[in-house]
Amino acid sequence: MADTQLVRDYLATVPHQTSLDADQRDDLRNKIKTLLKEKRAVLVAHYYTDPEIQALAEETGGIVADSLEMARFGRDCEAELLIVAGVRFMGETASILSPEKKVLMPTLEATCSLDIACPIETFAPFCDEHSDRTVVVYANTSAAVKARADWVVTSSIALDVIEHLKAKGEKILWAPDRHLGRYIEEKTGADMLLWDAACIVHEEFKAKGLFDMKALYPDAKILAHPESPSSVLSMADVVGSTSQLIKAACDLPDKTFIVATDQGIFYKMQQLAPDKQFIIAPTAGNDATCRSCASCPWMGMNSLEAMYDTLLNENNEVHVNEELAEQAMKPLRRMLDFSQQKQIAVKGKA
Repeated sequence: MADTQLVRDYLATVPHQTSLDADQRDDLRNKIKTLLKEKRAVLVAHYYTDPEIQALAEETGGIVADSLEMARFGRDCEAELLIVAGVRFMGETASILSPEKKVLMPTLEATCSLDIACPIETFAPFCDEHSDRTVVVYANTSAAVKARADWVVTSSIALDVIEHLKAKGEKILWAPDRHLGRYIEEKTGADMLLWDAACIVHEEFKAKGLFDMKALYPDAKILAHPESPSSVLSMADVVGSTSQLIKAACDLPDKTFIVATDQGIFYKMQQLAPDKQFIIAPTAGNDATCRSCASCPWMGMNSLEAMYDTLLNENNEVHVNEELAEQAMKPLRRMLDFSQQKQIAVKGKA
């Protein structure tokens, strides 16, 4: 389901974004900052959004983070109005965790190929057929799919959760990303039944291109997100979530890195490690011949124009059915509680 036509169909539903000159962008940024202050709103942005959006979040007291930290920040901040710059499941998660807050997104059309490829209509019967398994779903899923799960995980905590469940003797039903699932299965040795879906961005990274790139930069370290194919992960020096890859880029002494994830992450990497060089890993094609060219087309929908319109008119509110939200909250709470307990345990060993 995660194919070229799927991307085209969804992009076709969104109005064409006009190109802005420098003065127009500055004007929009200033207007957005004013509205955020006037409405006591906070901007929560993902690492894969445009650098201008990430900078706005930082400059206005918001946060740039992975989906787990976005969820925590939105829940814990004092603001009653959240602007979530990311994709639809992130807005839904913010709404579920903060039902008393108003959650807006620059566009509700910003979805995710993993979310689309795991519809509740087919996922629920699949779970019913394998009722002996603990259902663990990736955060990149709809509220309905989360509500059907026992656990929700992000890429930063997935390994720890699966190791925990394996130690309890539980068999796993994993959805939706097969590459991430296979990576976790190999790392933990857990009994995992994998749903068949993939991220259109990460699936484009190819081992052959990475091999050729490594020949050009023999001293470069390879950083890869676990949503990438196993052939790519086998070549990586570090495999991890967005936040884990950023940390590796900062902590490792190396000066050059080939990065196999969405290139939106370069904003934070270059900000935190300005003396280092970051090179995007080659994808299967270029421009019109690839589906994403290492840049999520839905993340790209979070434009300055859309954000200003959303803030001004308070439209594009994310609504999650109350009963559904209560059900989805249970596996989300398990993840957050587990994460908090893990942090306490790590601090205790320090």
